[in-house]
Amino acid sequence: MTEEKWMLYAKKANFEEIGRTFGISPVTARIIRNRGLEAKEDIGRYLKGTVKELYNPHLLPDMDLAAELLQLKITQRKAIRIVGDYDIDGVCSTYLLYRGLNRVGASVDYVIPERIKDGYGINEQIIEAAAKEGVDTILTCDNGIAAIQQIARAKELGMAVIVTDHHDIQVAEDESGASWELLPPADAIINPKRRESCYPFPDICGGLVAYKLVQVLYEIFKVPEQEWLELLEFAAIATVGDVMQLQDENRIVVKEGLKRLGRTSNIGLRKLIEKNHLMADEIRAYHIGFVIGPCLNASGRLMTARLALSLLLCQDEGEADQLAGELKELNDKRKDMTLEGIEQASALVEECYKDDLVLVVFLPSCHESLAGIVAGRLRERYHKPSMVLTRSEDCVKGSGRSIEAYHMFHALVEVKDLLLKFGGHPMAAGFSLAEKDVEQFRSRLNANAAGQLTAEDFIPRVWIDAAMPFEYITEPFIKELELLEPYGQGNEKPQFAQKGLWIRRAQVLGRSRNVVRLSLINDRGMPMNAVVFTEGDLFMKEKGDARQMDVIYYPALNEYNGNRELQIIVKCWRFH
Repeated sequence: MTEEKWMLYAKKANFEEIGRTFGISPVTARIIRNRGLEAKEDIGRYLKGTVKELYNPHLLPDMDLAAELLQLKITQRKAIRIVGDYDIDGVCSTYLLYRGLNRVGASVDYVIPERIKDGYGINEQIIEAAAKEGVDTILTCDNGIAAIQQIARAKELGMAVIVTDHHDIQVAEDESGASWELLPPADAIINPKRRESCYPFPDICGGLVAYKLVQVLYEIFKVPEQEWLELLEFAAIATVGDVMQLQDENRIVVKEGLKRLGRTSNIGLRKLIEKNHLMADEIRAYHIGFVIGPCLNASGRLMTARLALSLLLCQDEGEADQLAGELKELNDKRKDMTLEGIEQASALVEECYKDDLVLVVFLPSCHESLAGIVAGRLRERYHKPSMVLTRSEDCVKGSGRSIEAYHMFHALVEVKDLLLKFGGHPMAAGFSLAEKDVEQFRSRLNANAAGQLTAEDFIPRVWIDAAMPFEYITEPFIKELELLEPYGQGNEKPQFAQKGLWIRRAQVLGRSRNVVRLSLINDRGMPMNAVVFTEGDLFMKEKGDARQMDVIYYPALNEYNGNRELQIIVKCWRFH
């Protein structure tokens, strides 16, 4: 296995008291404390929060201004055009706004930029086309906060512009150290990351910002609240798909959205669930992140995101079935292309860039829509900030994925003189530059990182919630852990550890030999079966003659032929 640093959380609290207050075990109380929660009010919200505790949308900056402007345009029957984005967050945002505006009687249509032809976000061609077609108001979603020149052009052409976005905002600074936000000249800008925002939780996705705007419009036009709640599943899909922290409000949105997804009335979603052989009432955040989400993303990557949006808007069973099948096929094709890209990128790193602090890999022939996925896999493999660049029509486009110690958006700001366009978050970013500047881009990023990153930053940390002996594992405890779902970014699945376990038996299973079944026993004689999902033959080679091991694990129930037994799923291991 890759070198790892095993870290045990050391956060303090009265776990016995928390357990008594909320009717949970002290171990579960410890896990919740490890997720950063301490106040009883926060713990109660974490465990029992409902849609009633979602934050007031009117706290978002310019929300009322935007809603009043839209109300005016709707009553005047002015043409409104939504400009979305081609990823899952953008598709869900566009869907939510289109459905919502249609419901309140707006004259509305939408445009989703094509990744290769248009690039990210609103551009001047989209604006010029809107003006020619008599569009009165442009409404962006999941983009627009950095489109200063483009929105200025829309204003020159006499259009109203409303921006809804959640991305980081660029800041300018003068010699005295005074700073200000660089905002586009829109009529209203709804973004929870604005300095003047009063919104209690800024880390929401574009889909949730759009959902909040729909909520306010439904209030204004007296649409029953139930219709707004029926759209919650799309805010949940966007939140998981855009890898937002599953904390605070995001946790409630995903938890409640998943419940509704199980009984969704959306024909397209139902067909997509069927095509991927999922059970609708058993869908968890994992299935959105790794099955449904990638299918919705695949059309924006390899064709046009309008295909995914058409599926969500589809009202015909047969057509929805066909569209869902096309999306699944596209995603299968995307998986094959991704594997090829990862192999090429890894070979280049091994050959040329293994000592770089920031991996900048130029793959001219890689499909530009896959650059981010390949960058993510490089980051996982080498635990370094990773950027994958591909050749586009008139420039090079890149996508990056980062590690905790490296703020990728800030790193790009430091070299923005080389970039034609860029945007993103601390952990991910997209950008474009001239091909002649690629080597200088790599060189300067690495030079800047030399003063920021240390050897310690490149060792992945694996966090352990508790050192927990097998004796604590019971069926009621495993059931209790379900209270902590949905799991994901910022609310990771709990992990426990045990040292010095004796290996009684190890066996490789499966046609692909990718499962290892272990029979373990601790130093008090308590036995436990364990399963490891890994390359079985490599595991056995690594094990060699070792008779003892340390493990990080998650407890589970193994059910087969009507029998139920306790077991552990081993996530990390070390042999003695």
